[in-house]
Amino acid sequence: MAGADFLLNYLPIIIFLGLSCLIGILFLVMPMVLAPAEPDAEKLSTYECGFEPFDDSRMKFDVQFYIVAILFIIVDLDVAFLFPWAVVMFNPELGADRDFQIFAFWSMFVFLAVFFIGFLYEWKKGALEWR
Repeated sequence: MAGADFLLNYLPIIIFLGLSCLIGILFLVMPMVLAPAEPDAEKLSTYECGFEPFDDSRMKFDVQFYIVAILFIIVDLDVAFLFPWAVVMFNPELGADRDFQIFAFWSMFVFLAVFFIGFLYEWKKGALEWR
């Protein structure tokens, strides 16, 4: 009887694996059943970074896509720095003393000021305009 109790401990895992396999198979089969398969020339055409594909790889094209992507990554990283700072700054259980909180606040203020100045520079130069 002890062996059956031991195996019953794994029952939730087996149920979870069975349901996840069932849902995975369901997500693979349902589009084949419900979705119409009517490909046309537009759906089958190649799409590259917002412009029509071209034959020559040395052809000049607008780098605006890359600039916007780089700016997105920069903003994303800045936001990623804000989360740990906010957790340490505003969580009383971490025991940050008053001097550290003041230093952390002004450090983040300087960080965001530099970021905002860079953002204004990019805006002024027109890097955010879609031409």
